[in-house]
Amino acid sequence: MPVSLSPKQKRLFDYIRNHISDTGMSPSLRQAGLDLRISHTAVAQTIKTLEEKGVIRRDGRYQRTIHLITPSGQSAGIHRWTEVPVIGRVTAGLPIYAQQEWDGHIVIDSSIYKGENLFALRIIGDSMINAGILNGDLAICEPRQYAGNGEIVVALIHSEEATVKRFFIRAGHIVLQPENPAYIPVQYGFDEVLVQGKVIGIHRGPDVMERLQP
Repeated sequence: MPVSLSPKQKRLFDYIRNHISDTGMSPSLRQAGLDLRISHTAVAQTIKTLEEKGVIRRDGRYQRTIHLITPSGQSAGIHRWTEVPVIGRVTAGLPIYAQQEWDGHIVIDSSIYKGENLFALRIIGDSMINAGILNGDLAICEPRQYAGNGEIVVALIHSEEATVKRFFIRAGHIVLQPENPAYIPVQYGFDEVLVQGKVIGIHRGPDVMERLQP
């Protein structure tokens, strides 16, 4: 390590490194506090100290990215993670009202999901199942206000309803197309739909995986 750490600092650094190596995810402050039997406030303060000492680096705006730093001063790729906010819920079926509040965070691999200010939205419904997007999945999204034909987007309808659908521009209108034959595509005027982001990946939690077990 490039600098010396106190026993408490090294303990947290090693804990974070081992947790990421074992699970691919960073621990929450609360989880780290429980596992190390210290307060999550102490965890936060120690993380700040580790950053000041140059053994980790955090960046991003509302995206909270942490890099563990190698002795050469480079980011340790296998120990890099990104926390992105889960913003409300988006329906994949019948749209629901868009919510502005955050609904926690999810940890993703920043070497796979690149970009600034990524966010996640929880899927409700089955209208996108043929695209591999299932009820309960988290859609990882890149913020955008435009889309190309065929892209899967987060669209805000009438400034209040959010949904995940495949996007198409046709003569004089927009089509939001589901990926389930039980649902029909819906046409909208250009002034009725605002693209919020492009879906760049899906995170499937253990609860969804459990439902898929035979």
